[in-house]
Amino acid sequence: MSEPSALSTPIIAVEKLCKSVTDSTGTLQILRDIDFTVAPRATVAIVGASGSGKSTLLSLIAGLDTPTSGTVRLAGQDLFALDEDERAALRARQVGFVFQSFQLMANLTALENVMLPLELANRPGARRAAQEMLAHVGLAQRLNHYPKVLSGGEQQRVALARAFVVQPSVLLADEPTGSLDFATGETIMELMFRLNREQGTTLVLVTHDRGIAERCDTSITIEAGAVVKT
Repeated sequence: MSEPSALSTPIIAVEKLCKSVTDSTGTLQILRDIDFTVAPRATVAIVGASGSGKSTLLSLIAGLDTPTSGTVRLAGQDLFALDEDERAALRARQVGFVFQSFQLMANLTALENVMLPLELANRPGARRAAQEMLAHVGLAQRLNHYPKVLSGGEQQRVALARAFVVQPSVLLADEPTGSLDFATGETIMELMFRLNREQGTTLVLVTHDRGIAERCDTSITIEAGAVVKT
């Protein structure tokens, strides 16, 4: 029997994932028995109403939060069999992030923001790689500008450059156009999908925009903390 190819082995596998929180008013079930897999290089949209558990699910896939029960395997690693430092090291090697609020460092220039994950990983040639990636997203003339003087679309371009410069296996994006006007959001999504194709990245995208979701290979709909459609 032949060995399974790398592309046939899921890059993300979620099994019986549950998340609940308890306070003085009782227990709130945020996610219930979530099961799905994501193939390498796939594009997946996680959709649902506000408060349905989409962002919590994305945080669990990244290992930024811990579940009440269940497992997440990322690149073959059981995330919650690892300690916090080991999960952080795995994220640094495998995962890029794009957020609705950009999450740029205000005291760093565009170039320095993109260099940062490379420098933290002690990768050589950080400056040149960051310059090339910023040029690739159309910001060659904005390298030394700080976030406060960049438009929202430009800030998200910097965020995309920062995410893709490390050449992650997986890109996790949480409402990446949520802070942008429609036209700017369309431009950003075109850029994200293009970078994703060029690098062969797996994209998992949280969105409330059905139009964006329809551009992905697969949609996972979350309703009241459970998957209702895949």
